Amino acid sequence: MRANLKTTLIAGAALCSLLAFSAAASAEDAKPAVPAPTGPSSMGPASTGPASAGPASMGPASPAAKLTECPGNPNPLGVARVVEIDTTGGPGFGFQHYKSYDFLNPKEVVLTFDDGPLPNRTTAILAALNAECTRAIFFSVGKVAAGYPEILHDVAKSGNTVAAHTMLHKDLSKMPFDQAKDEIEKSFSVVHRAVGGPTAPFFRFPFLRDSPETLKYLASRNVAVFSTDIDSFDFKGGKPDKLVKHIMTLLEKRGKGIILMHDIQPHTAAAMPELLKQLKAGGYKVVQMTAKAPIQTLPEYDELINKDMQGMPTALSDRPLNSVVKTISGQ
Repeated sequence: MRANLKTTLIAGAALCSLLAFSAAASAEDAKPAVPAPTGPSSMGPASTGPASAGPASMGPASPAAKLTECPGNPNPLGVARVVEIDTTGGPGFGFQHYKSYDFLNPKEVVLTFDDGPLPNRTTAILAALNAECTRAIFFSVGKVAAGYPEILHDVAKSGNTVAAHTMLHKDLSKMPFDQAKDEIEKSFSVVHRAVGGPTAPFFRFPFLRDSPETLKYLASRNVAVFSTDIDSFDFKGGKPDKLVKHIMTLLEKRGKGIILMHDIQPHTAAAMPELLKQLKAGGYKVVQMTAKAPIQTLPEYDELINKDMQGMPTALSDRPLNSVVKTISGQ
């Protein structure tokens, strides 16, 4: 396996957001068993040009412009640099399982979230990220993305990297290969459908349990696999302040790393503003991981998903009202 990391330095001020959401966490959900209005695109690095008036791009070919300030926040956490991953051969990231690519510098972190999207959880986390003009990777479960495509669409539109986490959050290491393959490919197709545009060829195994066959398959599909360096264990529940303390303690010991969290957990959503504040105060810098090219979903799975999801919601359109609805008679 090989991975070429092309780094785009984001100097000075942070990336800005086009979207704003209310951050309120609702009643707790148990875990089932793991570049807003402008910023880098979900698949590509940010440019250094002037601010763009249009919506943020979600494709690698049209990176959004970098703003010189973060509205409402004169000292944001921001994004220190964006790294572009060549996923050829299925490189692995996260030293808990994959130890080939140590690309983070001291005090650098990658924020990652699994299992969403959900209202009042993912949206609250997105609001916190946007308030600090920073970015993360969201590994979405297909079944959940199918129910809330508009939320995942907004996650991508805000400039975050969107990736897959299986269709039903099952342990692929215990499944026959054909079923595991279906879990993988269905999730790519559903997530792509929800976003309504390019998504990353990034994948994280539920429970962080891979198998030789599934790893070989993902390598053949040129999909990067993710483990973690710092596991928040936020699925175990607890209070937001204790979660922040736990993550910061682990980070201080290791000094850097990919942080694993879950955007379906209410206490994680509630903890996010304080966690980002402490990361900034501690001198930590956020690195966003993007992909050199988007995932190429398989037509047979796209067709299957479209058939199964007939009548279900799709990603919201960014077209202006007057391009969709036009009065042709009367007043």
